[in-house]
Amino acid sequence: MISLDPGLVAILMLGGIFVGVFLGFPLALSVGGVGIVIGLLLFGPTVASELYYGRFFSGLENYVLLAVPMFIFMGTMLEHSGVAEGMYDALYLAFGGIRGGLAVTTVLIGTVLAACVGIIGASVTMLALIALPAMINRGYDRGLAAGAVAGGGSLGILIPPSVMLVVYGPMANLSVGKLFFGAFMPGFMLSGLYIGYIVIRCIVQPNLAPPVPASDRAVPKAVILGKLVKSMVPPTILILAVLGSIFLGIAAPTEAAGVGALAATLLALGYRRLDWKVLKATAMGTVRTSGMVLLIGAMAFAFVGVFMRANCDNVVSDFLLAAPGGKWGMFGIVMFICFLLGFLIDWLGIIFIMVPIITPVAAAAGFDSLWFAMMICVNLQMSFMTPPFAYALFYIKGAVDPALNVTTADIIRGMVPYVFLIVIGLSLCIIFPQIILWLPSMML
Repeated sequence: MISLDPGLVAILMLGGIFVGVFLGFPLALSVGGVGIVIGLLLFGPTVASELYYGRFFSGLENYVLLAVPMFIFMGTMLEHSGVAEGMYDALYLAFGGIRGGLAVTTVLIGTVLAACVGIIGASVTMLALIALPAMINRGYDRGLAAGAVAGGGSLGILIPPSVMLVVYGPMANLSVGKLFFGAFMPGFMLSGLYIGYIVIRCIVQPNLAPPVPASDRAVPKAVILGKLVKSMVPPTILILAVLGSIFLGIAAPTEAAGVGALAATLLALGYRRLDWKVLKATAMGTVRTSGMVLLIGAMAFAFVGVFMRANCDNVVSDFLLAAPGGKWGMFGIVMFICFLLGFLIDWLGIIFIMVPIITPVAAAAGFDSLWFAMMICVNLQMSFMTPPFAYALFYIKGAVDPALNVTTADIIRGMVPYVFLIVIGLSLCIIFPQIILWLPSMML
């Protein structure tokens, strides 16, 4: 065993994670390896093993985390159900006649899917397969089209039922139900900002997004209305089944996730998409994604245990609370750090490692814990669109048809304005905190 200054230990532990990630090791191994090595050096094999073993299993035993695989199953099943295709066909006819209408439709569908899916992979992939070809084939600028897919699809990790919120709750000892309803208004606000940006830009630069020809929209209004109703009823039922039961106090998020998984399966059955191949693909995808989430979580639980045992949390707390500008200076530093981390590691690592450390500091500074949590979650929206670790970029690039000639530069160019729109959204939530706090205050 050796004795080191807690400040030096904090630098070694946090820096070690980045070194591991840059060397190409998976995040879980980087986090777990650094924690084990530092724990052995500081506390010896007996204490380190007991600390790691206890934190590892106590974290995974959290009942709320059972909702993670069920929400992932729900989102993956919906990806195969055909719900998105029906909505796009209806909204294509309704908004295709205006400049930028297909991009607006893409964001609207992303918003609806976000309230059904809960994971970014499913929503971005669906939009990249359905909406992106339709826009580009109609003469849309590739950057504008890819940006709409990235922005609209990324809402799936913020608007409930969101896996990110399910993970965040246990890390900060917050009610997942309150997080769900705290995320609704910011999520819809971002959706509105995205649509406003598309409309304004297409007015200023009309050549970027020509309207769909009238001949392609020559359908009676009654038929369009019927398509809209028919396409919106299934996701509405799913949203009410999952989120309505939580809002009314009928079920906890874990039980509601089970209801959502069953409802998504029934929707796939109703759309005649459910067969053995789809069920197998959904189950395997759920196992892979859930395993990744829970492995990173378990390693991070143990890492944070070593971090706190070495009194590194006090070092971080003292540093942040001494920031110039008081509590708002501390807030600005935390938000900037989370923004920078979004370039380097995924949202799971940021939540599992940062949240247990910064949440007590925010409480000591006098911030409302729910408001502060949602500000972090909105901030993390940017991590999906800031390369090199930009999930939306990789999902779009992996799903798009190569014949469309959508380059990585096109996707990045399209995503950049949405990062600035998220900054505007964060500013509005600072000025008007009730955007976050009003709906949770109405919960039964």
